[in-house]
Amino acid sequence: MRDAWAPLQQMTANVTFFGHTHVQGGFTRNGSEWCEIRPAYHSRNEAGSWTIQMLPGTHLLVNPGSVGQPRDFDWRAAFAIYDSTACEITYYRVPYDLTASQGRILMAGLPERLAARLREGR
Repeated sequence: MRDAWAPLQQMTANVTFFGHTHVQGGFTRNGSEWCEIRPAYHSRNEAGSWTIQMLPGTHLLVNPGSVGQPRDFDWRAAFAIYDSTACEITYYRVPYDLTASQGRILMAGLPERLAARLREGR
C-alpha cells in the first residue's frame, strides 16, 4: 500500500492502470485523503461486477486483475472497464472452464503447481 503513495501524489492523469501484481483493486486519492480499493462481490463462483464512481478531483491507480493467474485467492478471470463518459470503473469477475485450463497446462508439460495455482487463485 505504501508503494502507491508516491505515484498517487505525482500523477497528473485522473486514472492510471497498472498490473503485474495480479491482484484486482487499486488506490484512490482526493486531496490528501487516500484509500485502497477492494472490489466486493456477492459470490465466489458466479460472474459478478463492482463499480466505483469517480468523484471530481479524484485520482485512481487501477489494477484490473488477471484473466489467467490471479493472486488474490479468487480463481475467476478478472478485468475492469473504464467508462470515461460515466466517470466510473467497473471491476468484473467471470468463471471459466478451470478444469480444461488446468488440463492444458499439464498437457503442455508445465509444472503441476501452475495448474493448482489456478484453482487456489494464488
